[in-house]
Amino acid sequence: MTAHSKAVATWPTKEKKHLTKGKESMAAQKKKTIVRDISWLSFNARVLQEAADPTVPLYERIRFLGIHSSNLDEFFRVRVATLKRMTAIGKTQKMHLEENADEILDEIQRTVIHQQQEFARVWNEIEDQLEKEKIHLRTDKQLNKEQQRFVLNYFNEEVRTNIIPLMIESIPQLPYLRDKSIYLACVLAREDGSVRQKFALIEIPTNVLPRFIILPSKEDEHNIILLEDVIRFALPNIFHYFGFDKFDSHIIKVTRDAELDIDNDFSNNLIHQIEKGIKARRKGKPVRFVYDKAIDPLLLEYLMRRPGLSKKDNLIPGARIHNFKDFMDFPVSVFPKAHTRRKGSMHPLFVNAPSVMHVIQKQDVMIHTPYQSFDTIIDLLREAAIDPNVTTIKITSYRLARNSKIVNALVNAARNGKQVVVVMELRARFDEEANLRWKTRLEEENIKVLIGVPGMKVHAKICVIKNVLATKRYRWALSVPGT
Repeated sequence: MTAHSKAVATWPTKEKKHLTKGKESMAAQKKKTIVRDISWLSFNARVLQEAADPTVPLYERIRFLGIHSSNLDEFFRVRVATLKRMTAIGKTQKMHLEENADEILDEIQRTVIHQQQEFARVWNEIEDQLEKEKIHLRTDKQLNKEQQRFVLNYFNEEVRTNIIPLMIESIPQLPYLRDKSIYLACVLAREDGSVRQKFALIEIPTNVLPRFIILPSKEDEHNIILLEDVIRFALPNIFHYFGFDKFDSHIIKVTRDAELDIDNDFSNNLIHQIEKGIKARRKGKPVRFVYDKAIDPLLLEYLMRRPGLSKKDNLIPGARIHNFKDFMDFPVSVFPKAHTRRKGSMHPLFVNAPSVMHVIQKQDVMIHTPYQSFDTIIDLLREAAIDPNVTTIKITSYRLARNSKIVNALVNAARNGKQVVVVMELRARFDEEANLRWKTRLEEENIKVLIGVPGMKVHAKICVIKNVLATKRYRWALSVPGT
């Protein structure tokens, strides 16, 4: 026994208990630390709670399911992808304090599967409520004669030329399954078993066609079919020349590593780095494979084996429908007004006001979007674009809407001789490609575009308008995406 251990052995019992208690409290303190990725999943669970709340308008409940799904897709593309990169470096590499990446990935898998089950329960509840409102989501097996004719015509006129069926068993290398897409995995066979079954894959063309098609319906009801079910209905027409008469099909989805490898060395061209990263993103490593749990086991095993997927690759069994992010665009026209969100109200000071500028010259005004209308900001920029006393407009941009009214106002200002400067953050996650296009569009209109600050990502939404006759500059601090 060393002198040190003798000394510890002779300490009073109370002091030894105090030392033990101190170690236990430190361990307990560590357990109170929630890993950021698990904490984020808890946040997304709260989005799911909004979808489960029966007091929320029905249309909004569906949108919350879409938001939950979209959030989870981005989580896997970025956070899970980063964790998987850490596991490739080695188990000793730690992402968060006391836990390593493998442990976090295991907990993510358990949490996500639990949330998937809750998601399915909420969707079933919403479907029941839709039925009560006479809004029916029909499958390919639930169509009447009139609807069958409509679906077949729609397939021949709109869908057929936008799909490319792949007989995947005859392809030496399985093509890259695109991120953000869903695929119909098909088993083709004959009822009498005279022909060996084959596997096929069809990408659902939601990038060019709507996911929801409204069917012929009675006057007091609405019937909707999903695009994948239109294709399911037409499978006998697609594969008729193979002689198959039995078709089984299920939706699958692959999520890929979408993290861009961009260094902070601006001696390298940032635009070139982003363009290169976007191209590489399309072939990123799979980080999640979602499938219909009713899928044929042989087809599932085949789809896992060909791309080299394993049980460690976040295999998530789900229900019949995937890519619920598209449900944010569920047809609003089929809902009574009571089930849709009330539009944002106009701030009282701007109701019937002839000019936004005149109001804010007299006093400061704070608006709270989306509860109050964002149109006030658009109106301010439109006024600034044509006001002869406005000389300069400076604004930051992170994400822009597909048909941006902000950009229209800025282009109008530049054409009216104003100096327009835009700080464009090219590294807005998953909007990098769109922002590159917006940069080109703005520069074509002689608008000066700055592409951010080295080593930083600019999230702030701020606009400064300079009016030579005003006593002060108008400064609008905005925190609203999609402008």
